[in-house]
Amino acid sequence: MKIKIGHLKDLIEGNIYSKDINSEHIIFFKLGNKVYAIEGYCTHEKADLAYGILTEKEIICPLHLSAFNIENGQALNPPAERNLKTYKVEIINGEIFIEI
Repeated sequence: MKIKIGHLKDLIEGNIYSKDINSEHIIFFKLGNKVYAIEGYCTHEKADLAYGILTEKEIICPLHLSAFNIENGQALNPPAERNLKTYKVEIINGEIFIEI
């Protein structure tokens, strides 16, 4: 199911946005010409990754500094051991959709 999460023109490069959809907390952001959407809570202690640190390749948890790959959700260092769920993003006429 495709869910509209916003408009491309409203995203500021490198800012982290969050949305709760069907009991899932999702963060999304624009880096370069791509928009990413991933699970919004750290898999270690459920810290909200919307308050994390975003780099070119990682989102870093604000609580214990676990890092996750933004493309595939892979947990890169402890204490997190489980990967984050990622969502397919599609941009249609400037509107951003994710596949749930």
